[in-house]
Amino acid sequence: MKRHMRNGLLAGAAMLLATALPAAAQTGRTVSGDVVRIGVITDLSGVFSDQSGKGSVAAAQMAVEDFGGKVLGKPVELLSADHQNKVDIGSAVVREWIDAQGVDLVQDVANSGLALAVADIVRDKNRIAIFNGPSVTRLTGDKCTPNTIHYAYDAYSLAKGTGTQTVKQGGDSWFFLTVDFAFGHGLEENTAAIVKDSGGKVLGAVRFPLNSMDFASYINQAQASKAKIIGLATTGTDARNAIKAASEFGLTQGGQQQLAGLLLFDTDIHALGLEATQGMYLTTAFYWDRNEETRAFSKRFFDRVKIMPNMGQAGVYSSTLAYLKAVEAAGTDEAGAVMAKMKSMRVNDVFVKDGWVREDGRFMREMYLMQVKKPSESKYPWDYYHLRATIPADEAFRPLAQSDCPLVKK
Repeated sequence: MKRHMRNGLLAGAAMLLATALPAAAQTGRTVSGDVVRIGVITDLSGVFSDQSGKGSVAAAQMAVEDFGGKVLGKPVELLSADHQNKVDIGSAVVREWIDAQGVDLVQDVANSGLALAVADIVRDKNRIAIFNGPSVTRLTGDKCTPNTIHYAYDAYSLAKGTGTQTVKQGGDSWFFLTVDFAFGHGLEENTAAIVKDSGGKVLGAVRFPLNSMDFASYINQAQASKAKIIGLATTGTDARNAIKAASEFGLTQGGQQQLAGLLLFDTDIHALGLEATQGMYLTTAFYWDRNEETRAFSKRFFDRVKIMPNMGQAGVYSSTLAYLKAVEAAGTDEAGAVMAKMKSMRVNDVFVKDGWVREDGRFMREMYLMQVKKPSESKYPWDYYHLRATIPADEAFRPLAQSDCPLVKK
């Protein structure tokens, strides 16, 4: 039977999407509570809602449906909640999900600060979390756990692609506009290190609060720095507002300064238009228009949510499928057994070919450096990128030799 989520903390802000199917005959394999529950905690109403939100929920639902709606003969139920970009609220939801609802997998977690808290919760309660929304590299560093996987991307891979390539193109001096919380700090820190390693220099940075509307003073500081590249260590609505302000203040019109988006999504380009974003470099793990397989999947996704899927949402789909396959292979939903299977499996689907989980919990896959097209080069809706480089997995992500994850054998 369909079980409705009871959540006094977020009344009206949580949804229950349950795949209600007849219970199969007993198979001798074990599923706690006779149901496998997946909780997608995401941003349904805030600055990151376009890049995660309802799209992440839809992606998880598509994965459950494509798997057949049940595993080990038991139904799969999907819950979702809006964390409101508040760590205390999100943490309380996840604890309630696990303690009262019996959630087995926490999915997406589109907020870096919350992701760090969730990593501790699932470790202590022996559940699994798969992170597709956050970028903070500590999830596979000092905060790594046996119960977590960082799946779609991270700050290092984004910095590696965009930072290295921009310096190669002559953008060897940088100034950062950084959103002032864990996510932005991580993007700035990783990119600055890669810029310096590539022979560039960092001239400064300014930090602004989440959900800022007025970027005038920040853009003025960026202009005054005379850095060739203004790195946007932010995403979502803040990135869009920064790009708009840069255009209004003529930051790039003289040709002496350029913007580099460190975490931009298709929805950002769609909202801002090619006129404002043309020529920008960005790094991604997924582009809807790469081949026939990605186009077919993306059309199904678009029919549900009216946007094309980005790397985080495609990652939710892929990792949910991988989790269900691991439960099936393990013969149980017990976290340790499932994680052992996930770390032994190779993943081949619309999101990735030959992907695998490293010992620190980092999901390994190639990344793509894209350049935004000129308006004249775009031939149809959502036709936004040129593929400029494919970055192998062992180059895209931080080497294990540099890891401070306690799970890594020294």
